[in-house]
Formats: sequence, structure tokens, C-alpha cells
Amino acid sequence: MKSIQYSAKPKMRVILCNDFGGDPDGIIQLAHHILSPSVEIRAIIGSFFTKDTLFGVDSSADAACSAVRSLLKEMNLAGKFNLLKGSDVPMKDVRTPVLSEGGEFIVREAMRNDSDLPLFILCGASLTDLASACLINPEITSKFTAVWIGGSEYSEAARKNSICPELEYNMGIDIVSAQYIFNCSNTRLWQVPRDVYRQVMVSYSEIQQRIRKIGKLGKYLAGLIDKIMILADSYGLKMGETYIMGDSPLVLLSALQSAFDPDTSSSAFTEMPAPQIDNDGNYILNSEGRIIRVYQSVDARLLMEDFYCKLQSYCR
Repeated sequence: MKSIQYSAKPKMRVILCNDFGGDPDGIIQLAHHILSPSVEIRAIIGSFFTKDTLFGVDSSADAACSAVRSLLKEMNLAGKFNLLKGSDVPMKDVRTPVLSEGGEFIVREAMRNDSDLPLFILCGASLTDLASACLINPEITSKFTAVWIGGSEYSEAARKNSICPELEYNMGIDIVSAQYIFNCSNTRLWQVPRDVYRQVMVSYSEIQQRIRKIGKLGKYLAGLIDKIMILADSYGLKMGETYIMGDSPLVLLSALQSAFDPDTSSSAFTEMPAPQIDNDGNYILNSEGRIIRVYQSVDARLLMEDFYCKLQSYCR
């Protein structure tokens, strides 16, 4: 009997928006998405991050795009994806968009009516390009699901027990854009706050065995992590033996949804009224807010094992 092997087909369109030039967890997430056949990547948007917050690394959108080009070259995929520059500056107020190639593409893709694949906009840094797109054309807000890695802990106990800065990093890149998405828009939003995205923690030994030893691409990706850990050491921050793949939940909540009744069924979430975001990036309870989905835990086992297996299959 002839063997038949299943081959996954795209079940959603995705736009990937991230500060790929910063912490290399964004590049890990991008490589994982590229290796995931159930998503159709419509665009990769390179965005900025807060200057002088990552050991002198170039924080510009141009640097983010350059990092993406390097990965695509490493994967022999140069020129195969729609790579666009996002904003280089935060929003000034909740009424004025920051124009960019990335934001304008979001509008065009959301307004398409020739595809029955749902659209997910996956943000691993600021919400600048997404918020700007919604301001350019408010009609798009009902046409996609936004997934955001960002925002501080919701639980008072978690906040008290955390030694992290009060202002969560991705929120701090552009607080105004978060204020627009949370306070002013009707965007369908899934949020992965800091205490949840930090659950995707891997050991350096795991990186050595499960990434570095897996072909040329694995060595390249592990090298990016080495570079940032050595740089952090040189600035006096002892990184120890672990690394957080904080942007990788974007893959889990899109490509790795369940088969029957597609949803993120192995990760726990609650639905709640969207809080207001104040000028310091804090939550203000708002019983009148639209309902958003806030994740409480993510399936790190499924996420990382899938990455390791896909990396191994690709390099084979």
C-alpha cells in the first residue's frame, strides 16, 4: 500500500510586525513562522524600539529590516517575502498616525475581499504601525485579529513579586499607540502580558543541543543569542543560563492553533473588558471597555518542541 503523508496548507494570513533588530527572540519567532506551512506570510514589517535600551544596538526600523534580510539570506530566501519598513518614531497623540510602508500595507491587506483566510496581525514590539493603520482607515478594525506581546502583569500579586521595571518594555516603546488600541479602537485583541511571555524560557544548554547543533541555520540563530548574551555581560548584566523566547507565543497563537474548531486550545486565557492605558503605561480598570482576550499561560512545550522539530526537518 502506497504511503500517504499529510501536508499542511495555509489556514490564515499573517502580517508579522516586530523590532527584529533588537533582542534576537524576534528573529527566532520569524524563522519559526517561515517554517510553518499553516500560515501565509503576507508581509514582514521591521519596526523601531526605544533608543539606548539594548546595549547600544541600533534601534531603527532600517536595522530591523537589515536583520530580516540577513536571516532570509541565511535561509536562501532572499527576496521571497514582502519586507516593509515600519515606523521609526512613536505616535505623538491618539489622533495622528505615523505614516510608514508597514502601516499602509496593513490597511491594504485588511481591506482585501478576495481571500477567505482570516487575517492575523502579530506584533512583537510596539503597536505603532497597527494603531496608525487603524487611524488611516478605521474601517479595518473589524477585519483582523491583533496579537500583541506586551503590557505588564494584570495580577497584583504577580506585579508585587516581579523584579521587572514597572513599565513593560514593549508598552514603553510607544505608550500612545497602546492607548489608542486599548482606549479608542474596537480592534479584536489578544494580549500576551509580560508574566506570560516570560514563561517561554529555555536553558542555554537547550540552545546548545537543540538549536546550535541543528545545521547551518541553527548555528546562525544560536550565534545571535550568543552575541546579545556576551554584549549584556560586557555591560555588567550577568545573563546566567537561560534565555526567554518572548516573541515566540506569536507562533503558538497563530500557526499552532488546534485542528478541529481552530483556537489556541492548549493555552489558557481570560476574556475581560479592555482596561484604559494611562500616560505611564499602567492599566486602569474600565468596566465599559470592549472585551479582549488576555493570556494567562502558554503551551511552551508544544511551542518549543515544534520549533526544534521544524528546524531539524529544514536542516535535514
